[in-house]
Amino acid sequence: MVMFTKALVRKPCRSLVNGLSTAGLGRPDYEKALDQHAAYAGALRACGLAVTVLEADERFPDSVFIEDTAVVCEKTAVITRPGAPSRRGEEETVTAALAAFYPRLEAILPPGTLEGGDVMRAGDRFYVGLSERTNEEGARQFAAILRRHGYEVVLVPLREILHLKTGVAYLENNHLLASGEFLGHSPKGTGVVARPLFSSFDIIPVPTGEEYAANSLWINGKVLVPSGFPATMSLIEKSGYKAVALDVSEFRKLDGGLSCLSLRF
Repeated sequence: MVMFTKALVRKPCRSLVNGLSTAGLGRPDYEKALDQHAAYAGALRACGLAVTVLEADERFPDSVFIEDTAVVCEKTAVITRPGAPSRRGEEETVTAALAAFYPRLEAILPPGTLEGGDVMRAGDRFYVGLSERTNEEGARQFAAILRRHGYEVVLVPLREILHLKTGVAYLENNHLLASGEFLGHSPKGTGVVARPLFSSFDIIPVPTGEEYAANSLWINGKVLVPSGFPATMSLIEKSGYKAVALDVSEFRKLDGGLSCLSLRF
């Protein structure tokens, strides 16, 4: 089980209102986003993390979604190369911040692209979604780096969602929160099952209509859950976790979720 002690977050910038989005939920409210982000950082601290807050960067409207710029673990940190051209450059200040914690940083190089939202860790295995933002070359480079450090990497072709962690979240203790394209029904009609790639996990299926809550976040025994999804929250609690609801409505308008807002290590 991975326990976290530190987190890196970046304040929302005013240009947030011009961020990338397919959600169709309207423009985010900057002041409300600031309040929600402060509450999020507070929740990380309540989970026992020392939180480093980077200043807003007005050059990059989506830069609050810091998770996409790096993948961090005990043995290494990999600076990514975002698949969205407008986001390239966000990783520069993150590189400088992570250098304080890691003596050597790895990096994804052109023509590879990789975004941290496409990387889900389960123990010593990393699942990497092949998406519009993460290509095969980026995933190949990432796999080569991680394997040198003794980790396993599994590639997951995506069909519908933006990032892998848009639809699945590993909650430790072999529980996988899953929604949408990752779910199916058993041939004998005995219930919901996961795609074969995830068949070894105990699946917590996100109910239809609450798919956004699939991006919940396990931290040191607690699970942060976006507010407004009571059925998913109840299922998480019934699986033995302490769930904490957080309002991230303004980040949802930009296709972002709870995991997107921090780097935990």
